[in-house]
Amino acid sequence: MVAAAAAFFPVTSSLPDSGGNKIGAGNANLGGLKSKHVSAGLQVKANAHAPPKINGTKVSTSVENYKHEDVLPSSQSSRTFINQLPDWSMLLAAITTIFLAAEKQWMMLDWKPRRSDMLIDPFGIGKIVQDGLVFSENFSIRSYEIGADRTASIDTIMNHLQETALNHVKTAGLLGDGFGSTPEMCKKNLIWVVARMQVVVDRYPTWGDVVHVETWVSASGKNGMRRDWLLRDYNTGEILTRASSVWVMMNKHTRKLSKIPEEVRGEIGSYFVESAPILEEDDRKLAKLDDSTADYIRSGLSPRWSDLDVNQHVNNVKYIGWILESAPQSILESHELCAMTLEYRRECGKDSVLQSLISVYDAGVGNLAQSGRIECQHLLRLEDGAEIVRGRTKWRPKPVNHFDIANQVPAGST
Repeated sequence: MVAAAAAFFPVTSSLPDSGGNKIGAGNANLGGLKSKHVSAGLQVKANAHAPPKINGTKVSTSVENYKHEDVLPSSQSSRTFINQLPDWSMLLAAITTIFLAAEKQWMMLDWKPRRSDMLIDPFGIGKIVQDGLVFSENFSIRSYEIGADRTASIDTIMNHLQETALNHVKTAGLLGDGFGSTPEMCKKNLIWVVARMQVVVDRYPTWGDVVHVETWVSASGKNGMRRDWLLRDYNTGEILTRASSVWVMMNKHTRKLSKIPEEVRGEIGSYFVESAPILEEDDRKLAKLDDSTADYIRSGLSPRWSDLDVNQHVNNVKYIGWILESAPQSILESHELCAMTLEYRRECGKDSVLQSLISVYDAGVGNLAQSGRIECQHLLRLEDGAEIVRGRTKWRPKPVNHFDIANQVPAGST
C-alpha cells in the first residue's frame, strides 16, 4: 500500500539538515544500497531515475536518511494537496473507452427495432417452414437496386429469387461443392440449368421496402425439377411477384443434358411438394425471329468475366438483361415489364458475341408511348444464328408518380 501510494503521490521530505552536509556530500543509505561519493553540488541518482516533477518543480523521494541542504522556498511550501495530484486524464480515458465498449455490447444484445417497418433480424439467411418443404427469406431493397423509376429493377427481383433458391439448398444441408449442386451431383459432375422461366410482376417494390420471398420445389416430368417463388411485401402481405421455373441436369464437363440419377433423386425427392405451379403455364409457342421479322436488333453483346458463375456458366439474370437491350427507348420510358416467359435453348461461352432481336405487337411502332398493354417477342442468338433464348414479354403503362409524369426523372436531377 505504501509503495502504491508513493507511486501516485510523491512526497517531499522536510527533514532538517543534521550537520549542514550538502546533498551528495557523504554516503546516503538508500534502502540498504550505498551510493558512491560524489562532489558537492551534484545530485544523487537512485536506481537511475531522475527526481520527479510536480507542476514543473523538482521534488525528492522520501527515503531513509535523505537530507536537504536548504529549506524549501515559500512558494513550494504553499502547495496544496490538489496541486500534488497526478494527471488522471489517461486513466479517465481508459475508463470511458471500457464503458462505451460495454454499452455497445449491451445494445447489440438487447437490440430492438426503432421503427415498425424494420426487421428484427434483417440479415438472417432465412428459414425452412411448413414441415420443411418451403424456404422463406427477407430482403431489403437497397438504393443501388432501383432504377430511374425509383423502383426495383427486374434484375433485382430475379437475383433475389436466385439467392433464395440457393439458400434453400444450403439450409437443407444439400449444398455440395458446386453452385446449387448436391453432394451426389458433385460426384457425377452434374449441375442444374434452367430450361424455362415464367414471371409475373404485379407491383415493383421501391427503395427501403422489405420483401418476403418463399420458394419450394416439385417434380417436373421424369428428369426435371420445378421451382416456384412467391414474393410479398413484408409489412402488408401484398403479392408482388410470382415465378415458376423448370430445371434440368447437365454434365459440367461435356455440357450435355443428363437424366436425374437415382442417388440424386434420393437426396432431393423428400423435399418435393405435390402442388400445381403457382402460375398457369403460358404454353403458347414462342415464335422464332429473324432479320426480316424483327423490329429492332442490337448486336455486339458479349459476356464479361463478372457475368459468369462458379460453374463457368453465364448467370441466368444476364440473359434477361440482354433480351431487354433491344427494347425501344419509348417502351422503356412509358411502360414497365409486367410478365415474361423465357425458353433457354443453349448456353453461351465467355467469348461468345450475341444479337438481341425484338418484335413489338399490339401497338404501332410510332405511338408506343400512348399505347396500352404491349406484347413483344424476343430472340437472343449468337452471331452465327444459333439460338440462345426465345422469349415473350408483356408491358403495361407505368403508374403516374408524384411528379404527375409517368415516372420521368425531373430535369436537372442526377
